[in-house]
Amino acid sequence: MSRFVDWLQASALALGAPGLLLVAFLDSSFLSLPEINDLLLVWMVVEHKSRMVLYASSATLGSIAGCLVLYYLGRKGGDSTVRQRFSSARVDRAIALVQRYGVMAVLIPSLLPPPAPFKIFVLLAGVARISVWRFVFAIGLGRGIRYFGEGYLALRYGDQAIEFLRVHGRTITLAILGLLLAGLAAYLLWAKRRPQTADKRIKSVHLP
Repeated sequence: MSRFVDWLQASALALGAPGLLLVAFLDSSFLSLPEINDLLLVWMVVEHKSRMVLYASSATLGSIAGCLVLYYLGRKGGDSTVRQRFSSARVDRAIALVQRYGVMAVLIPSLLPPPAPFKIFVLLAGVARISVWRFVFAIGLGRGIRYFGEGYLALRYGDQAIEFLRVHGRTITLAILGLLLAGLAAYLLWAKRRPQTADKRIKSVHLP
């Protein structure tokens, strides 16, 4: 496996943006290549700073495409497909999260660095038949934040961006998650109060 990974890295570096897209696709679908896509992105941006947007976009699109493969596998195969790949306990917990939070249960894991679980939520999004467009939006937003953020760090810190990510990556991710969760809490509070406000307006209209 290590020889294949070395060959894949070398090929991706030689191909540039298409290679980055391919690695992101494989990592998000059939293979598990933790951090390789992130490292390749940083290396490429350091070498060709003017192509940062191209590289970050390629990684994001490749990840979306790979996730769509798993999404449709989950949608077609259902619960049994997921339980063949993951333990029942993890599946049950993940199903509860997807049913409760919808696309947020996909968006948040898409931001987390390895070894945080991600693919199980992608599969279960298909099982739960979440709207494909909402699913694509969530993956695109999460991966876009991650890859464009790494591209920005590569522009600012150069080769040291990799070490910066290793030291501060978890803190940055937690800060972003905190903002997302705060936004989710605000939305849920607004959605809860909205029907009450609507009812009051209706009653006021019908009062003599």
